[in-house]
Amino acid sequence: MSDSSDRSLNLNFLKEPVLRKLCEALDKTNSKGWRKLGEMVGNDRRFRVSSDEMEMCSLKVLELEGSPSRVLLRLMGDRGCTLGHLVDLLQTMGHTDALQCVKPPGIQILIQPQSVAIIVGHNLRLSCYAVGKAGVQFQWFKTKEEVHNSSSPDLVISPVQLTDAGFYICRVNCGDSFEFSQWAQVDVLNVATSYGLGSHSLEGRLKVVIQPQGQRLLVGDTLQLECGAVGRPIPRYQWHRNGVPLHFPEASKRRLTIPYLLLEHHGKYRCEICINNERTWTNEVDILVEYQMPFLHVATDKVALLIGNLSYRNHPQLKAPMVDVYDLTNLLRQLNFKVVSLLDLTESEMRNAVDEFLLLLHKGVYGLLYYAGHGYENYGNSFMVPVDAPNPYHSANCLCVQSILKLMQEKETGLNVFLLDMCRKRNIHDDTTPNILLRVTANIVFGYATCQDAEAFELSSSGFTNGVFVKFLKKRLLEDEKITVLLDRVAEDMGQFDATKGKQALEIRSSLSERRALTDPVLPGDSSDMALAHNRQWAKAHELPESMSLDFDCGAQIKLGFAAEFSNVLVIYTHIVKKPEDMFFCQAHDLDIDPKEMNRETPEETGIYLLSSSLPQHCLYTRLSSLQKLRDQLGFTVCLQGSFKAMDELVDWTTDVNIGKPLIARLDLYRTMRRNSCLQTCPMPHSPCHSPRAEHLHHHPQGLLSPHCSSPYLDVCEPLQGAVGGSGCVSSTLYDNCFSRYGCTSSDSPGRASIPIETTDDINELQTVFINSLQFHHQ
Repeated sequence: MSDSSDRSLNLNFLKEPVLRKLCEALDKTNSKGWRKLGEMVGNDRRFRVSSDEMEMCSLKVLELEGSPSRVLLRLMGDRGCTLGHLVDLLQTMGHTDALQCVKPPGIQILIQPQSVAIIVGHNLRLSCYAVGKAGVQFQWFKTKEEVHNSSSPDLVISPVQLTDAGFYICRVNCGDSFEFSQWAQVDVLNVATSYGLGSHSLEGRLKVVIQPQGQRLLVGDTLQLECGAVGRPIPRYQWHRNGVPLHFPEASKRRLTIPYLLLEHHGKYRCEICINNERTWTNEVDILVEYQMPFLHVATDKVALLIGNLSYRNHPQLKAPMVDVYDLTNLLRQLNFKVVSLLDLTESEMRNAVDEFLLLLHKGVYGLLYYAGHGYENYGNSFMVPVDAPNPYHSANCLCVQSILKLMQEKETGLNVFLLDMCRKRNIHDDTTPNILLRVTANIVFGYATCQDAEAFELSSSGFTNGVFVKFLKKRLLEDEKITVLLDRVAEDMGQFDATKGKQALEIRSSLSERRALTDPVLPGDSSDMALAHNRQWAKAHELPESMSLDFDCGAQIKLGFAAEFSNVLVIYTHIVKKPEDMFFCQAHDLDIDPKEMNRETPEETGIYLLSSSLPQHCLYTRLSSLQKLRDQLGFTVCLQGSFKAMDELVDWTTDVNIGKPLIARLDLYRTMRRNSCLQTCPMPHSPCHSPRAEHLHHHPQGLLSPHCSSPYLDVCEPLQGAVGGSGCVSSTLYDNCFSRYGCTSSDSPGRASIPIETTDDINELQTVFINSLQFHHQ
């Protein structure tokens, strides 16, 4: 077939192998994938694809083997798009992988190199065999570097050394065209004995050659367990403790590392190792974790309440609190804290959340309160501003931190830590003088993100970044140091940060007389039955709904899974796992939630930025925020649409799903105000408090604000059956000239250029750059 006839071929007549490979290339690419192709086609009057048709393409992800690219290419073919037109579009996009799919098959790779685990001193052989219209040439690469003297189909390294471990790929050239093989990983194990394995005895074999070793360690030590097996392809690993799989990234690696040991990490460890359908286990070893007595302080429990307010109704909106709360939640959980993390709370919700927090405190407990949002300080008392505070607001609409401390002292806690990431500007409109009598106790630590009568800042960025305080706090939080020493080091780090030097400095106020640290172990005391009941209530309020499979009469099956981004934010992901053989079209969505708003094919499209890497792929995702507003059980209807080969019309099947009250919704924080609210500890006349920031939205603290800080996300939740708050979730958007951080500024603060923020490139982009660099090197 000539090139001209190839270019005039309608896309609907592409051969199935070519079409399948092309769709795979377009489906798996983010920035240069089928969506980008659809945008370009949408600007071409000849093949224009509407937004509704693009939405139809995106819903194909719900099918078992659905491909949005296949639907898009069919629509383009129906409008007369030819292979030549497609090649021109792909060249404009710079999508080299897709271009390779539609080129004439000049090169066929018959044997791909396979990943392998091998012992030091053995012979390594990687093979790549290919044929082409003319002679073919080979060149092997280790990551981005050429391997010297490696221009044959077989790459042989004899003997292999530890430095030879890494990723290898082979480029095959035939005239002006080329193809890359698949990647092959080489894992080199340093083993003293050879275990009787010859250099050619790895095929189809799985043998453990490195066994983990039992250890006796102290709380706070680092646990490192290593195992290893040889075989081809490279083995897969899964670590278990006491017979239960561990679920964190390091648990699926050959080397298991737990950087900070806690008492609950003790137990029996072993690793499951698999190659294809073959499975074996390492020896089971004991890991003993002990206290370092007698100098170590202990807590009877550790509880943390983290509140991030960003989506204010009547005041400038913020961005960093969400990232700050998420990062601190993960770190505090590593320190064995019971963490409640909440976003965007109203006044009554904040007071009720504090009440639930206080119920978990009893004698000897370490209590930690972190707050990020708008705030102010008058006469030494700090006030946290809820998201529904009016403009102007009164002190009666805010929570006084010192009143919370008074209630914590009544619980005889072992340590009271307050980390306040907010402004401490004096409010000239509020002349109220609170009269809060605190006990004299040597266990109070205040970490203020900024000095008295000063502001706290968040950095301007198009993405998600921490505020200045948490940017440095999270680097130190796991250190085994007295909490005041840890905060001193954070203050020193912040003092070296040019962006806020002279504008924001951490202030520490403490009465702590003992060396108490957040890393102190938990040794439960003689708790009352009521304390145990409240602990069970906390655990119940953090349980996720169980994953469920929905079976439809047509024979299709849908799986629903759930994840928690925060204590009041639920993520639902949906995937079709089975469909009848004679059903050629199948899609599912929630009748109560607009698919255009919530049922999205990537977590980021739904506003799930922080949790996206932990979610399964190839699903539809829905993010439900503000669960504390849920008054009734959460129910919705799932609709499955499908058509069979013998019929043209779509058929609908529906099923109702009820997941009860998930996560924090079980605590009914929506109730107005409870009998034991912290408001009662602050009896005072309340004067109006006006927020000058609302009047000066377009003026920013010097040198910290980008001129245009637009919103990168939008939380949207239409009402469900048993709707959240009766009217759906609160929409979260960010102002176009948003305030750097938390509170009031004067109108004479000039704006400056934004501070550059480091970001991590998408891994797919990195792979594309790498492949392009290899191609360019060849030219």
